[in-house]
Amino acid sequence: MILPSFGKDLRAVIVGASGGIGAALIEALAGRAEVIGLSRSNGLDLTDPASITAAAARIDGSLDLVIVATGHLGTTPGKSRRDLDAAALAQQFAVNAIGPALVAQAFLPKLRSDRKTAFAALSARVGSIEDNRLGGWHGYRASKAALNQLVRTLAIEHARSHPLGLCMALHPGTVDTALSKPFQRSARTLFTPVDAAVRLLTVLDTLAPPDSGRLFAWDGQPIPF
Repeated sequence: MILPSFGKDLRAVIVGASGGIGAALIEALAGRAEVIGLSRSNGLDLTDPASITAAAARIDGSLDLVIVATGHLGTTPGKSRRDLDAAALAQQFAVNAIGPALVAQAFLPKLRSDRKTAFAALSARVGSIEDNRLGGWHGYRASKAALNQLVRTLAIEHARSHPLGLCMALHPGTVDTALSKPFQRSARTLFTPVDAAVRLLTVLDTLAPPDSGRLFAWDGQPIPF
C-alpha cells in the first residue's frame, strides 16, 4: 500500500500533473487517494500568482498531500558564467522557487492539522551548496537552492499550526523526462517516472515531523543544503 502512515481517506494535489513525474505520481496514487491534478492545461500557472490562488480556492475540504512536481532548466541553463542571462535566470527562479513557494502559501492552510500530512516540492541534488564541486548550471542550481531555503523557512512556520505536518524538498534522482536530458549521459542510474514516483512516495511515508524542512533523496538519504 502507498503511504500507509498517512491514514485513510487520503486527498492529494499534484501540481505539474501533465509532466512525467507528476503524471506518474497520479498513477501511483490511483486507488489509494482522491487525487487532484493541476497544471497549466487546467488553469494553474506557476508564473501567475492569481492562478495559484484561484486553483486553491476551487478545492473544498482538507488535504493530506500536496506535491509540486515541476522544474525548469531553461534554454539558457548557464553552464558557464559567459552564458548568464538575466531573463533566463528570472524565469528559472519564477518556476523553480517562487512558484512552488506561492503554491505553499495557498495550499499549506488546506492541509489537515490533526494527523500526518505533507507538502513536498521537487528539488535537486545540484541545488545543494555544500555538494556543489563541479560548478556550472548556474541558474538551475541557484533557483533550486532558493527553493530549498524557502521550504526550510516555510517548514518552521508550518510546524507551529501543524505539528504533525511535513514540509519537504525531494530529489527524485535522474528521471527519464525531457528536463533531465542534459544530465542523463552522466547519470549512474536513470529512473522511469513511475519508479521515481513510487520511490518518492515511499520516502514521504518514512519521514516524521523532525525531518521537516530538509532535502531528501529518492533513497531516503538526507542531502545537505
